[in-house]
Amino acid sequence: MEQSLILKAKKRDRVGSRMSRKIRSQGLLPAIIYGHQQEPVSIQLIYHDFSLELQHHHRLLDIDLDGKQEKLLVKDIQYDHMGDKIVHVDLARVRLDERVEVTVAVELKGIPVGVSEGGTLEQALMGVELECLVTSIPESIRVKVADLKLGQHLLAKDLELPAGAKLITDPESLVAIVRAKTEEVEEVAPAAAVEGAEPEVITARPPKEEEAE
Repeated sequence: MEQSLILKAKKRDRVGSRMSRKIRSQGLLPAIIYGHQQEPVSIQLIYHDFSLELQHHHRLLDIDLDGKQEKLLVKDIQYDHMGDKIVHVDLARVRLDERVEVTVAVELKGIPVGVSEGGTLEQALMGVELECLVTSIPESIRVKVADLKLGQHLLAKDLELPAGAKLITDPESLVAIVRAKTEEVEEVAPAAAVEGAEPEVITARPPKEEEAE
């Protein structure tokens, strides 16, 4: 895994939607840190740097908050109404020896044999929930589908997980299937986990901060 950047952060004394819009216009990103029975802290990050880390699928971030470094896990990301610009981030305090529950994207690799037989590959599950050490969170789970024939499918239990990881998603959940093109397909609602989807790691409910757009 690539080495992550150390993201510079500053505390925010003033919060609320108006102030959040102001700092976003300056290329900054409002965020909040919470967890481990400590007081929540409102901060601001450099938008470009955070986006870069997200593009590299980094979940565990190195944050320098006013000269003090700590590792934080991305808990939740809020987007604007268009769904393409980040407006707020929740970050959770974690210990490096802690096991956490996260959502990890599933990537299908290869072209199934069944496609050359006239079928189409459908991905029904975009991500799965895992429990693993915070230091062992995978960027994604890649699965080879080249051997799938027409009518064959792949379930969550068929995925190869990282060492020590436990599958939380229903093992019988359909991940992918090669269907005949003439087969009438009942629409399958995608799972809650999606690309860039953010991990659920802290059982305590985070404090609410007004970041309404």
